[in-house]
Amino acid sequence: MDQIKTGQLIRQLRREKGLTQEQLAEQLGVSRRSVSRWETGSNLPDLDLLIELSDLFAVDLRGLLAGERAAREDSEGEETARRIAAYTGEEKKRLNLRLHRIFLTGALAACLSGLLSAAAINHPVADFFIGFGQGLSLGTLLVGALMTSRWGAGIRAAKRRLLKRVK
Repeated sequence: MDQIKTGQLIRQLRREKGLTQEQLAEQLGVSRRSVSRWETGSNLPDLDLLIELSDLFAVDLRGLLAGERAAREDSEGEETARRIAAYTGEEKKRLNLRLHRIFLTGALAACLSGLLSAAAINHPVADFFIGFGQGLSLGTLLVGALMTSRWGAGIRAAKRRLLKRVK
C-alpha cells in the first residue's frame, strides 16, 4: 500500500467532485487538517472512513487503498471490510462512553470536594469527603489521560490478555 498514491487519488477524486478539503471534511465528520494529511500521504483515514470515501467517490476499496482508480465492485472482501469498520466504529463509541463516564465521575467528585471546602465545615467526615473527592478526581483524570494517550491501546490489549488468563 502506497500512502502517497492513495493520497493523490483522494485529492484527484475530491477535485473531480468539486469539493474543497473543508467540504469533504465536513461530510466525513473530520477536520480539514485530516483531509490535508491524507492527501499529502502523511496519514491514512481509518477503515470506516476509507469505506465512506469509497462510497462517496464510487470507487473500489482495494483500488482506493492501492491509489489506483478502479470501478466499484461489491465483493466479499469489501463486505467483510464494511463489517469490520462497523464493529470498530461501535467499539470506539463504547470506549468513548466509558471515558465520558470516567471524566464525569471525576468532575462530580471535584465539585463535591470544592463545595465542601468552600463551606468550611470543620468536621472529620467533611474532611474525609474532601480528601476522597480530591483523590477520586485526580485518579479519574490520570486514568482518562492514560486511556486517551498513545499508550491507551496497549493498556487495553494487556487488560484483555490478563482477562483471558484468568478465565
